[in-house]
Formats: sequence, structure tokens, C-alpha cells
Amino acid sequence: MTQGAERTPGRRTLLGAAVLGSAALGIGGAPAAHGQERHGDEARGHGHGSGFRSLPVPTVIAHRGASGYRPEHTLGSYQLALDMGAHVVEQDLVPTKDGHLVCRHENDITGTTDVASRPEFASRRTTRSVDGISLTGWFTEDFTLAELKTLRATERIPASRQENTLYDGRWEIPSFEEVLRWAEREGRRRGRPVWLHVETKHPTYFRGIGLGLEERLAKLLRRHGRHRANSAVFLQSFEPSSIQRLAELVDSPRVVLLSGASSRPWDFVQAGDPRTVADLVKPEGLRWIASYAQGIGPTLDLIIPRDASGRLGTPTTLVRDAHAKGLILHPYTMRNENSFLPADFRRGTDPNAYGDAFGAFKVYFDQGIDGIFTDNPDTGLLARGDFVNGRRP
Repeated sequence: MTQGAERTPGRRTLLGAAVLGSAALGIGGAPAAHGQERHGDEARGHGHGSGFRSLPVPTVIAHRGASGYRPEHTLGSYQLALDMGAHVVEQDLVPTKDGHLVCRHENDITGTTDVASRPEFASRRTTRSVDGISLTGWFTEDFTLAELKTLRATERIPASRQENTLYDGRWEIPSFEEVLRWAEREGRRRGRPVWLHVETKHPTYFRGIGLGLEERLAKLLRRHGRHRANSAVFLQSFEPSSIQRLAELVDSPRVVLLSGASSRPWDFVQAGDPRTVADLVKPEGLRWIASYAQGIGPTLDLIIPRDASGRLGTPTTLVRDAHAKGLILHPYTMRNENSFLPADFRRGTDPNAYGDAFGAFKVYFDQGIDGIFTDNPDTGLLARGDFVNGRRP
């Protein structure tokens, strides 16, 4: 499907995902009254997309699982996030040489597995250009699933999260099908669906080497009954064309991820589309996104920019503008460590120590966002509780 093409109302299911929370927080960003749980469909009075009604607003999305406490994209990280109470658990997908989808933040697995210490794979080390960036290491597309299963996951940022290294080597790289089966088991045990937030990584790059992601993902979603408009899954990508392609394959809710304002999605670069993210967050850009997606996932700096010192500045109109187009907002990423927080909320001089994450969460929730990605789901849930009950952190 070419960019800019309109989807039919049936495919968009009356903005199925948009009812999750836009009006629950108030179009234009005014929070609903504190002291009550808010469910998007109920707040808007829609009966469509009953799955969305089960998600509280703001929604706490476990970024790569509980990655603040366990190596990311492992079943250990996903399970801990769910046990903590996260409303949604995120997966990033990349393919193997033999066409399976596995959960890694990047296809370069040098820093997230023990592959560099495996002599049997020393010859696989190579240099690749991925989305215009030259990388040297080991890549999932050079391994079969069986070969990847011999590796073990490790902490991606051990200097910042030394405690996480305790779990190095404990878990395999999960395939997405394994995650779907895990979610089904946990859903049956808990008596409610386990929500997933699934990202296609570098889809243009992979399509170019014959490992297109969308068709493989759609096949798995259909096999496991997550292809419908009210399925307990969000599909997301930094490349709008990937979301457009998925819109042709399944009815699952879809979210366009947005990086820095001056950046361009890689599929735009490849297609010669001059638009930047700054163009996409304007009303006309949001209208275009709403023609094939139900939400956006902007970096938090698009909600409230930071100044040169790293302090928060004046909020933009993005929340109001996106809600006006019927889009939900799931911005990323809140983390507890000083090094990741706005300067206003850093405490002490140790960059790896925890800062005032609760204060930062409150500022972002006050903007009227519908959900937020966080490496620390327990912190996000406590902050959400403060917010909905009108407590000061």
C-alpha cells in the first residue's frame, strides 16, 4: 500500500484503539477527575473494541519487559513485568536466517547475547549497513533459529544496570511464537488477556534482503487469534509503510512510532519522501497517520522538549492535536536512572542512581497521554496510582 492511501472505516474499526483513552483524559489534554479508574471505551460511550475497555488509562507499558531489572526481551523480563502488574508488555521483532521472528531490540546481537564468546560463531562476525549506519558484529539474519537458541541473553547496558548482570546467561532468545504461547498460558491462568505491544524493527532493510517482517507477523497473529480489531495487541513501527502494510493484512490496532523532530523515517529516506517527524506531528501529518493507524508513539521530547541543560521546557500541542484526530498517544521511554531523566528530576551526582521518577511521571501524565513505555513497570504503576487518586508523589 502506498503512503497516504486512505483505509476504509471498517478496517479502522471506528478508531478502535483511539477510544482507549483520548477522551478519558479529555480531548486537549485536560485530565479527568482524579480518584477514579478511567477506561477509554466507557469514557467515550463506545461499545466497539471491547478489548480496549480492559485497559486502564494511562496505560503502563513494560518497555522490552521489566528491562530495568532483567535483561531485555527475555521471558524472564516479560514475566516479571506481568507479575508486577504491567498493563501491556512490549516485544521488538527481527528475523532469523530461516525466517522465524525472534525478540531482540536490534538484529545486531553483539551486546545482548554471549555470541562474542562463542568460538563456533566467530566467523559470523561481519559488517552491515542497517538504515544507513555501519555496524560490525553478529546479526540475527545470519543465524537459524536453532543456532540462536544455543545463545544466552545478557544485559545490554551493564555499566548502568550492574544488578541485571546477575541474570546474564539465564534465558534464551525467545521466538515471537513462544511469546504468543506464553501470553496465552498466562492469560488463561489470570482469566484475562495478556496485552502485547509488538514492533517491527528495520522493516525496509529486512524486506530488501528477502526477510519481510509484516507477512510473517500477520501469519502468527492469525494463527493465535490476535489479528482482529479487538485483539489484545498493538502493532508498532518507526516506518509508516510497515504499519500501512500491516493494515492490509490484519485488523489489529496500529501505532506509528515517532523519533526526534528533525529525523526522517528510514522508509521515507529510501522512498525520497522529504517529510520529517516535525511534519508528521503537524495536524495534516496526524490526519494522514489516522488514515491507517489508531495511535502514535512519540518520544517524550515531542510531548515536552528539553532545553540545552536537559530541563523540561514548554509542552507542545501534540497531545491535543493527536487527540483531535482520534489518535491515542503511547510515548517512550521513562526510566528511573538519573542519566535518563530530565535534569529537573535528577538527584545526586551518580548517573546510575535513581532520581525523582515519580515527579517526572506526574508531569507527563498531566499532559493527558494515554499510556507510557517504561523500563520500570512497578514505578510506573505506583505513579499512575498517585495520578488517578490525586496524590502528590
